[in-house]
Amino acid sequence: MSYSDYLENKVQAHVFSGTAYTSPTLYVGLFTSATADDGSGTEVSGGAYARQAMSMSTTGDSSTNSAAVEYPTATASWGTVTHMAIYDAASGGNMLAHGALTASKIIDSGDVFRFPSGDVDITLS
Repeated sequence: MSYSDYLENKVQAHVFSGTAYTSPTLYVGLFTSATADDGSGTEVSGGAYARQAMSMSTTGDSSTNSAAVEYPTATASWGTVTHMAIYDAASGGNMLAHGALTASKIIDSGDVFRFPSGDVDITLS
């Protein structure tokens, strides 16, 4: 996963200028197109889709989701989900990190998408 430009700027200002930054509640969104550091990409919409809250735990330079994240049952096709992003709001807000899924997934009506605990990893290098 990559940090967004927004988060890079917040970390830079916090570490080197002492600008306060409060860790937000995290929400994970699903995308049907590539995401980018500028926050762009095509997020899933409709069919009962909504970003889901996610808790993370950190050890050393690696953070991972500490509990499963499950989306509501799709009431219409969401298309082929290829990417995900972590946000600081349930809607709107700022993209913090993003990346491609290990494997894309077609979500049709009646399907449930989930990230099992430990499947979302962010590592600093």
